[in-house]
Amino acid sequence: MGSHAHPVMPVLRRLFPLLLAVVLAGCSAAAAGLNSYQSPDGRYAFLYPTGWTRVQVTGGPQVVFHDLINSDETLSLVVSDVTPESNLEELGSAVAVGERLRRIAIAPEGSGRVAELVHADQREQGSRTFYDLEYSVHLADRDRHEFATVVVDRGRLYTFAASTNEIRWPKVKALFEQVVTSFSLLV
Repeated sequence: MGSHAHPVMPVLRRLFPLLLAVVLAGCSAAAAGLNSYQSPDGRYAFLYPTGWTRVQVTGGPQVVFHDLINSDETLSLVVSDVTPESNLEELGSAVAVGERLRRIAIAPEGSGRVAELVHADQREQGSRTFYDLEYSVHLADRDRHEFATVVVDRGRLYTFAASTNEIRWPKVKALFEQVVTSFSLLV
């Protein structure tokens, strides 16, 4: 090219910062619809959709949020005790843990619910293993969809799940997956 610069280069140099700003704005806009929640003890954190509110419950999940507009859309965290030396893999594969959760918590015998484990996957986040589980749940009067993640830490099994009616699942699937997989242990 010698001493003559290509005429497109100055234009690209001027456009690059603008393109970068647009890309970064798009990324922050995607996250703008989410708020963060951190447990009072600083042990865990997650994102939840803007417009959702926390609901106090007794004798159930540790944390519950629901959508103010679609009140049957919920986000819940259940913390259960397991032996202190347990890890997720010792409890079984993603499918085995998903099936156990289906039988014990989602559709126990006599509940009137029938659930199917649609998908089970394992992912690593830092030094921890998470199982991501997707369920189709059939009730007498309606069908629901649930997406959950489970992780074991220091003798506790954390089950973080988002649930909606089956009709809305295609619209909220990406959001629910983003929210549920945002669950992280901080200590």
